[in-house]
Amino acid sequence: MNKQRWNPERYREDAGFVPVLGQPAVELLDPQPGERILDLGCGDGALTGDLIARGAEVVAIDASPEMVAAARARGFDARLADGQVLAFAGEFDAVFSNAALHWMTAPDAVLTGVRRALRPGGRFVGEFGGAGNVQAVIDAMTATFTNHPEFGVLRLPWYFPTPEAYRKRLMAGGFRVVTLGLHPRPTPLPGDLAAWLAIFADAITSHLDTEQKRCFTEETTAHAATKLHDVKAGWQVDYVRLRFAAVLCD
Repeated sequence: MNKQRWNPERYREDAGFVPVLGQPAVELLDPQPGERILDLGCGDGALTGDLIARGAEVVAIDASPEMVAAARARGFDARLADGQVLAFAGEFDAVFSNAALHWMTAPDAVLTGVRRALRPGGRFVGEFGGAGNVQAVIDAMTATFTNHPEFGVLRLPWYFPTPEAYRKRLMAGGFRVVTLGLHPRPTPLPGDLAAWLAIFADAITSHLDTEQKRCFTEETTAHAATKLHDVKAGWQVDYVRLRFAAVLCD
C-alpha cells in the first residue's frame, strides 16, 4: 500500500468539516483543566486547540510531516510519530483521537501503545470510520478498478470495524468499554467528490499516471453520483462513525 500524503491547505478548504463534526467526541472526552492528553492523529491541530482551550496540557502527534508542521505553526506541541508504534509510557490521563484511527490498519498495535501511554485509570476516547463508512464511494471505486484492470488491484487504506469487533479488541487490550456505537452521519461536501477523492484517495491512486488518475476520478464520480449527488443539494458522502469511550482496567 502506498503511503497517504496530506496537504494541510487543501484539507482545510475541502475537508474542514472533519474537525467541526468531531465535536461530539471532544464532549465525550470532557477534558479537564490540568489533564495531560495525547491527541492521536492530530492533523493540523484543529481539535488540539479545543482541548487546550479547556485547560488540558496536550501532546499532539501525527504521521504526516506536513500536518505536524501545520499544527506546530499554531503553536502546539506537535510531534511526528506513527500511532501504531507509540513510545510513551505512563504519561497521559487520556488519549483522544478523531478521524484518524481508521488510517491505522494495525489496531492491536495501536491499542498496545495507547495502553502503555496511559496512567492507571486513564481514558481512551475517540471517533473514526466504522463499518459501512463511505461504502458508496468504495463501491464506485471498485467499479472503476474493475473496468480498468490496468490500474491493478484496488487496495483500501482503511480499517472500518463493526462495534462488536472493536469492543472485543478494546477488552482484549485491557480496557473497560464505557460507551461504543455506530453513528450514521451523511455529510454534505463543501465541493465535489473529485476534491474529496484528491484528499482521501491519494494512497489508492498514487501509483497511477496523470491520465489514469483523471480517468479514475471521472469514472468514480459518475458511478457514485446516482447515490451521493443531488442537483440541488450537491454531494453528500455516506459517513458512518464509530464513537467510543473506554477506561484502562486496573
